Amino acid sequence: MSGEEAPTAQHQQKSAGVPPTTPGFSSETCRALVLTGYGGYDKVKLQVKPHKEPPLQPQEVLVRVMACGLNFAELMGRQGLYEPLPSPPVTLGMEASGVIQAVGADVEDRKVGDRVIVLSRSGMWQETVVVPASRAFPMPESMSFEEGAAIPINYMTAYMMLFEMANLKPGKSVLIHMAAGGVGIAATQLCQTVPDVTVFGTASASKHDIIAQVGVTHPIDYRTKDYVEEIGKISPNGVDIVLDPLGGADTQKGFNMLKPLGSLIVFGAANCVTGQKKSLLAIVKTWYNQLSINALKLMPTNKAVCGFHLSYVDDGHIQDAMAALLELYRQGKIKPRIDSCYHFEEVTDAMRRMHERQNIGKVILLPQPKKQDGEATSNSQSGGKK
Repeated sequence: MSGEEAPTAQHQQKSAGVPPTTPGFSSETCRALVLTGYGGYDKVKLQVKPHKEPPLQPQEVLVRVMACGLNFAELMGRQGLYEPLPSPPVTLGMEASGVIQAVGADVEDRKVGDRVIVLSRSGMWQETVVVPASRAFPMPESMSFEEGAAIPINYMTAYMMLFEMANLKPGKSVLIHMAAGGVGIAATQLCQTVPDVTVFGTASASKHDIIAQVGVTHPIDYRTKDYVEEIGKISPNGVDIVLDPLGGADTQKGFNMLKPLGSLIVFGAANCVTGQKKSLLAIVKTWYNQLSINALKLMPTNKAVCGFHLSYVDDGHIQDAMAALLELYRQGKIKPRIDSCYHFEEVTDAMRRMHERQNIGKVILLPQPKKQDGEATSNSQSGGKK
C-alpha cells in the first residue's frame, strides 16, 4: 500500500467523512485505487486516506460504493492513452453502484438508503463518492450491486451506438468485435430486442459457446480465421452495422464490409494496447493504418462513418439511455453477465484478466477489504449478489 496522498479534485475531497452504515467498512479511513503515474499494473495503487467531512453542495449526494466496473478505458488510461482522464495522481473508475449516505440541499428525488448506480469520468474506484444527484440512478429491486456497476458504461455505449446512431431495425446484420467483452455482451443482448437481427461476433474459440447462448448468430475465431472471409461466405454483400473498438486496419476492413446505407461506428482503439505498458510501435501502426476518407469520396459509397465516446455525451442523452436500459432490465430483456469479481487488493489480477482477453462479460471491483481467511475471488457467471 502506498503512502502517497489520494487526488484532491473537489468531488474526491468530499468523498470521505460520513460514518458508514454498511458492514465491512471503516468509519475512519477511505480506500481508493489511485493511478500514480503512467505505465504497468504497478502504477495503480491501493491507498488509504483519512475521512474528512464532506460538505455536500446543492444537488449532490454521497454514496457508499459497493461495486465498481472495470473498463478497457482504464487500461488505456493507465498507459496515458485515454484523453478524458485527468493526469496522475487520479482515482480511477467511471462507474459504480452503492447506497446513498447523505443528500445535499435541493435533492428531492433521492434519499438516504437508496440503492443507486453512479457514473463519472473518473473517481469511482473508492469507498465513498460524491456525485450530482442527476448521475445517481435508482436501481431496480432485483438488481445486484455487481449488475448495477456493470450497466452504465457498456450498456449505454452499446445502446446509443445501435439505436441512436445506427438506427438498428428488424432484419439488419451487425458485426460486433470483442463480442465476449462488456460492450460486446451488451450489444448482443440489445440486438435481441429487435426482431430478425443477425449478429456476427469475433472472439476466441473457447468463448464461442457462451456468446452463442447470449445471442451471437455466427461466432468467428479471429485468431485462426480471417473474419472478413468468414462473413463473406455467409453474407456476400456484407453487413449493415459494424461496431469497431479496435481501430487501425480493422476500421478500414469494417468500412469495406458495409452494405450500401450501412454504418461503421468507431468507439475505441484497442489495437493500440498490446503490452502492459504503452507501445509506440502499436500506436504508430494503428494510426498509420487508420481509415482516412473525406466527405466527397464518402458520398458515392452511400455509407456512414460515425465516432462515439460516452465521456462527451450530454446529461440529457445519458438520462434517456439509462431510463431505457433500466426498463429493459425490469422486462428481463437485458442482464449483465458478470465474469469475475476482485477486491481492490486484487486490481492487478483484474486488469490482467481483461488485458489478456480472458473475461467473458464484466469484470467487477469490490471496495470491501478482502477477508483475511483467504476468501476466494468470485467468478460468478450470473451477476448474483456476493
